[in-house]
Amino acid sequence: MSTVSKVVLGVSVGLTLSTVAAVHLNQTWDRERLHEGVVRDLERQDRKKDNLRLLEEQRSLTAQLLLLQEDQRRSRGI
Repeated sequence: MSTVSKVVLGVSVGLTLSTVAAVHLNQTWDRERLHEGVVRDLERQDRKKDNLRLLEEQRSLTAQLLLLQEDQRRSRGI
């Protein structure tokens, strides 16, 4: 095998290996980003549940306050 053919073979093997490594790294990074997206979505869902729970508590407290105020008005005769 001539020197030129050995160099061409070496370069093509090197380029092939670097391409495979680059694709593998990109897939790994993409997988990590997808996982981070899932984690963010789960956190967002938890925050939404907490916010809805707090909203319901506030509605309940508001209703209780309104009833209390109405009772106080009635007892005063207003």
